[in-house]
Amino acid sequence: MFESVGPLVSSPWIYALVALSVLLDVFLPMLPSGVLVITAATAAAAGSKAATGHVPHDVPDILLLTLCAATASVLGDLVAFRLAWVGGARLDRALARSRKLATAQERLGAALARGGGALVVLARFAPAGRSLVSLGAGAAHRRVREFLPWSALAGLSWAAYSVALGYFGGQWLGTTWVATAVSLAALFGAGAGAAYVMRRPGA
Repeated sequence: MFESVGPLVSSPWIYALVALSVLLDVFLPMLPSGVLVITAATAAAAGSKAATGHVPHDVPDILLLTLCAATASVLGDLVAFRLAWVGGARLDRALARSRKLATAQERLGAALARGGGALVVLARFAPAGRSLVSLGAGAAHRRVREFLPWSALAGLSWAAYSVALGYFGGQWLGTTWVATAVSLAALFGAGAGAAYVMRRPGA
């Protein structure tokens, strides 16, 4: 597996690449941030077996990888939140035309008013859910202190889950593309489950 991506995952630049991808995927959900995190974590699993002499020693540190991904996730949420907050007439009209964003604003506002923000955590796993919630919270002018703790929990949960999938997948299935594919399937499965829960009227 690492013959093709080894130079990337063994470089300190992997942290910057992961952070940049996670930061920007709030605006560009098609960016492969989850793929990068899981691939790097699978490489870390290879490093734990380095005593065999058949895998690279210079592999990512899973704690640093988790911290980078979680921090970038929160920063991206806050950037989207702030941009939607200051918005302007053009952005406000665009948000108003989006049924998904209008629904997200309404449901998020109700959830935060009740003192709970599980919707923010769920949205982090759902495809494009992070974008809807961050933009919706900003457009609705929610207070930062209401949104930020849940964004931090969401970012840490997503990062820890993704890293754990890659790392333990590599431990149990070997550091191969099969392990990465199984880990990605589990990540996408969690995203599909989160999207289903978010669509339920009582969520």
